[in-house]
Amino acid sequence: MRKIIGLTRYAVIVPSIAAILGALLLMAQGSIEVVLVIIDAVLYDAYLKDTIVDVLTAIDAILLGTVLLVIGYGLYELFVDTRLEVPTWLQVADLDDLKSKLIGVVVAIIAVVFVGVFVDTNRAADVVSYGLGAGALVAGLALFALATRKDSSKPKATAKK
Repeated sequence: MRKIIGLTRYAVIVPSIAAILGALLLMAQGSIEVVLVIIDAVLYDAYLKDTIVDVLTAIDAILLGTVLLVIGYGLYELFVDTRLEVPTWLQVADLDDLKSKLIGVVVAIIAVVFVGVFVDTNRAADVVSYGLGAGALVAGLALFALATRKDSSKPKATAKK
C-alpha cells in the first residue's frame, strides 16, 4: 500500500507539463505582441501612451508565463525529480521555496498592471483605486510570506524509517 501511495506523486507530471506548456504559450504570445507593437510604432507612428500600454500588456502575459513556468518546474522538482537542472534561483527545496518565488513574480505582475493603468489616459480615474488595491494585495502577500516563513533557527525534523 505504501508503494502505491508513493507512486501517486507522479500524478503531478500532468499539471506540471500543462503549466510549462501554458507558460510557453503565454511567453510566445507576449513576445509576438511586442514585435507587433514595435512594427506598429515604427510603420504607423503609433501614439506613445498606446504603445506603452500595449507593451506593458504584452510584458504582463510574459510575466504570467513566468509564473506558470515556476509552478511547473517547482511541482516537478518537488514531487518527481529533485535533480532537475535549473538555475540556482529557480531550485525548489520545499513548498515554502515555491511560495516565495511565486509571491515575487506575482508582485512584479501587480506592478506591471498598475503601471499600465497609470499610463493609460482612458483609465485615469482608476489610478487611485488600482493603486490602493495593488498596495493592499502586496501588503497582504508580504504579511502572508512573513507569517508562514520557516524558522531557520529550529533544527529540521528527520523522517522515521
